[in-house]
This record gives sequence, C-alpha cells and structure tokens, in this order.
Amino acid sequence: MRVARAMTVAGSDSGGGAGIQADLKVFTSLGVYGMSAVTAVTSQNTLGVTRIDALPPEAVVAQMEACLDDIGVDAAKTGMLHSAAIVEAVADVFRRYRVKNLVVDPVMVAKSGDVLLEPGARERLRKCLLPLARVATPNLHEARDITGGPVDGFEGMKDAARQIADLGVEVVVVKGGHLGGSPLDVVFDGQAFHTLPGERLPTRNTHGTGCTFSAAITGGLAEGLEVREAIERAKELVTWGIANGLPIGGGYRPTNHFYFQMPPGPTGGRVSRQGQRHVEE
Repeated sequence: MRVARAMTVAGSDSGGGAGIQADLKVFTSLGVYGMSAVTAVTSQNTLGVTRIDALPPEAVVAQMEACLDDIGVDAAKTGMLHSAAIVEAVADVFRRYRVKNLVVDPVMVAKSGDVLLEPGARERLRKCLLPLARVATPNLHEARDITGGPVDGFEGMKDAARQIADLGVEVVVVKGGHLGGSPLDVVFDGQAFHTLPGERLPTRNTHGTGCTFSAAITGGLAEGLEVREAIERAKELVTWGIANGLPIGGGYRPTNHFYFQMPPGPTGGRVSRQGQRHVEE
C-alpha cells in the first residue's frame, strides 16, 4: 500500500491553531503521513504571540535530514522560518534532496499582527527559497513585501502573481482575503490566470487559515493530485474550516482542520455549506 508522505517546516504554535500543529492536523485529515521540522517555538494563543524562540539552523537541518534520509517525502511545505539563516539552511536542504513538490507559504506576520519573519530574511526568501517552489501562497501583504510594490485589487494581484512567478515559482496563488467585499484568490500558472471565488463569512474563526490552505495543497500534491486540483480542494477545505470553526479562545479562533473527517449528512453526503451554522460576531 502506498503511503503519501508530507513534511512541514515551520514554527510551533502552542495554541494549536496555526503552524506545525495546524499543518499536521490537516495532513491527518487528508490521510497523509505527516512529518515536521520545527524552526521556532512560539508562545501563542488566539490573542497573539508573546514570545518567539528560534532554533539554531543546524537543528532545523538535522530534523529535515532525519526525515528525508529515512522516510522520504512526496511533498513538503514551509511556513514560519523567522530568520535569514534558517531560510538559507532550509532552502539548501530542499535543493540537495531535490524535493519537487514544495509549497512555500511566506509567513511574515501573525493574524494578531506579530512579526514572524525578520525583515532581513525577506530577501533571502526571494532569492533562495521561492525559486525552488512549485506553489507559493502569499496573501496581499506578503505579496506586497515580496514584490516591493502595492497590491491593490484584482489587477494588482495579477501583476504581483506575475512578478512572483518570475522568481521561478511554477504556480502562484495570491490570496485575496484582505480585500474588501467578497474575497477572491488569483492563481497564475505562468501561462494563464484562474480565480478562486469565495464568500465573506461573518466569523472570527480565521486563525491558521494560511497554514491550513498551504498544508492542504501540500497534502494534495503528496497524494498525487495535479496542482490545480490540489489548490481547489484546499480552498474548499479552508472555507469549510472557517464556517465550522471552533469556539475556542477570546481572539481569532482556530479553523476546524478536520472537515474531511466530519460524518456524512443524513442523505449520505456531507451537509452543504449553506446548511452549516456558524457564529456571527
């Protein structure tokens, strides 16, 4: 029996809603065997980040090599990398092991506004890591920081996607959750643009959405899905995860990472999104 294997290289979220913890929950919900390399330990809950303790780059490398030498991976993703030294070390490992299905979620700032990637590391992300990515999933703020220009509206998102693709990324997803009105994601495969429409849900269950989305794409690639299919399924998962988020904590509450393990509805299929209830705040 083939076992799909996925690795996440990211920070630990003590609150469990984002980072390594969220990624492993998503892998599990998809039936994918998950592995991890912790880059930093954050003291974090739904209200914010109170402390960050980064690991030495050599410790991150040792975790990655331990998994790659023995178990191997079908797909991998990065999240919070924190420092330039860690970015460079992680990129070097992926390059040496020729990991093809790499998803880069360029995590820079937490939902609470806390900085997770040091300013000096952003250029290393552009030059060392993004050129190795099969998929990159920046939000509007991250796309702006990567390209160095404003990302306003649909045309701005398309322009940013082109610029990021020019760095060597095969497929770029610029997420539009921070746009006003209905959110719209832009997907660029180097040749054509596609859109992923969404709906604005009246809820604060949005902690870890970026991690959930990129982990779901990674899990899909590990299973052997085509890139576009993996992205579209990930969009469905994160939408349902927000709509069925967990009433935990007093800030930005975590999404529900286990949608694909939810029991079927009374007719045999899962209940439609319109039939779900979520808390309005």
